[in-house]
Amino acid sequence: MAVVCGIDEAGRGPVIGPMVICGACFEKAQEKVLKKMGVKDSKLLSSAEREALFEKIKETCKGRYYAIIVSPSEIDAVVSENDLNWLEARKTAEIINFLSPDEAIIDCPNPNCQVYENYIKKRLAGIKVKITAEHKADFNYAFVGAASVLAKVIRDREIEKMKSEMKIDFGSGYPSDPLTKAFIEKNWEKKAFSEIIRKSWAPVRERREQKAQKKIMDF
Repeated sequence: MAVVCGIDEAGRGPVIGPMVICGACFEKAQEKVLKKMGVKDSKLLSSAEREALFEKIKETCKGRYYAIIVSPSEIDAVVSENDLNWLEARKTAEIINFLSPDEAIIDCPNPNCQVYENYIKKRLAGIKVKITAEHKADFNYAFVGAASVLAKVIRDREIEKMKSEMKIDFGSGYPSDPLTKAFIEKNWEKKAFSEIIRKSWAPVRERREQKAQKKIMDF
């Protein structure tokens, strides 16, 4: 029975916290099982629904999944070179190499899906895998939807762990969140929070530029 690996990420856009990229493997015939279970793109599910599906998905894939947590500093290191898509592609290849499925279906962040597929294929460790990279794959394939749920729950738990350890509520980490906005405004320069903040993101970059301009005006 052919094994299909769905791959998706969660947390690409936030200014706080990691991005999580996850791959989950299933037998091809299990797509109907996933759909019946209610699996879909994680963005279409509530937090409670994702949590309820998390263990069910892990049981269905029999523990054959692999998640990579990408830190804010690793993201910052590539953003200046407009390399975030390719960082995600390299992590995706790592997941495929680890799980070694027959087929991988990937939610593609790049405008050109064929170029993205080729980039990943060049980084496979001598394994033969059918690669399909598509826009909205998390919506179109239950396999990818399942991976998106795992990635989202893992990221959400990482965020809650950070809040607990730091004893502060910074919200979801997304720039539009009022709690996140307030936290960045107050703490963007503080060393205590430097490991969780993406310094290359606009909310921090703009404040850094404003501070530099003020210093120039002081002369």
